[in-house]
Amino acid sequence: MNDWLPFEWIAAVRFLREGRLQSIFIIVGAAIGVAVIVFMSALLDGLQSNLFKRVLSSQPHIVLQRPQQVAQPQRTDADGTQVLMAQQKPSQRISSIDQWQKVRAEMQLRPDVLAVSPSVTGPAFVLRGDASQSISLIGIDPEQYARIVPLPEKITAGSYRMTNTDMLIGIQLAEDMGVQVGDKLRVTSANGGNLTLTIAGLFDLGNRAVNQRNVYVLLSTAQNLTGLVGGVSTIDLTVKMPFDAELVAQSISAATGLQALSWIATNNQFFLGLNAQKFSSQMIRLFVGLSVAAGIASVLVVSVVQRSKEIGILRAMGGSRGQIMRLFLIQGGIVGLLGSVLGSAMASGLLLLWRLVAKNPDGTPMFVITVSGQLVLWAALLATLTGLAAAVTPALRAARLQPVEAIRG
Repeated sequence: MNDWLPFEWIAAVRFLREGRLQSIFIIVGAAIGVAVIVFMSALLDGLQSNLFKRVLSSQPHIVLQRPQQVAQPQRTDADGTQVLMAQQKPSQRISSIDQWQKVRAEMQLRPDVLAVSPSVTGPAFVLRGDASQSISLIGIDPEQYARIVPLPEKITAGSYRMTNTDMLIGIQLAEDMGVQVGDKLRVTSANGGNLTLTIAGLFDLGNRAVNQRNVYVLLSTAQNLTGLVGGVSTIDLTVKMPFDAELVAQSISAATGLQALSWIATNNQFFLGLNAQKFSSQMIRLFVGLSVAAGIASVLVVSVVQRSKEIGILRAMGGSRGQIMRLFLIQGGIVGLLGSVLGSAMASGLLLLWRLVAKNPDGTPMFVITVSGQLVLWAALLATLTGLAAAVTPALRAARLQPVEAIRG
């Protein structure tokens, strides 16, 4: 059966079988290291994805708007005198983006942008009897905006219906105003626009402040309320690579002259926290990998010492230094590969146990964790390469043994 196997493979497998207990311990050690790497990677990726989804579920990746207005004071100097003037920043008013249709078309052509949606955003009040509440009025194109923020998935009552007389409000605002689907609220904008709208649906974006503040209406309705007929105040974007949003925003700002605010700029502390978590995860993987490599190397070094006579005999029978070196490299690779397979199975079991234990009070999973095939393949490759790298020093030591000295020793 072994006639077709090279000499190095036959000897490597035989050495591992003869030191069976030692081989089992090192394979289990490698498996534990792989299991920790796979489990921690899947857990941290799931946690990061969950946090990322929660934060960005209610906002676009990039918001384009007109640059802030700056006062341009007139200055007249008398002959031979200098006039010092204090410039006060003016209050910002809702204004439309110049040629916004052209800007939208340009954004749709960018390869790093997935979705584009124009909107009108401004302050307003909702009133019901004597009760009033300040809100952020957001006029949207329902079809396009659903690609930016998944509002249809967040509807808890009613439907994602948007006509000129409809509005969508958050569950917290509905509770504060004592209303439900089908009730009417009067909306008054800052410039005096006034409309009575019907509540078509309630949404829950997972953020109390957003559920209390945001009110969505049709784009044309918001244009009429804010006096911005035919215009839009912002253009919302979703990009392919969310963590590159700031670079994309700077590129867009330079190309269009508009102010581009990315989610990274508006959620800087959260972004820094995600980066710190990613760095700590990488450090954990590095140190676990080093410990696995050290364990494999130490066992193979001991194996070289224990089998010095066998190595000397193999050299005396015509075995080359290259064959002896490959023999121990193959042992390291086999240990790493078997450890990765066993470790991936252990990690899957740990993640299954985690799903059974880590649940929200309502019984739903705390967050979704999946082990991708790509992660398992990378772990197997990493463990195998680690085993090979760990076997280099023992392999070199074995290859340098002189036959006569090895047999006498």
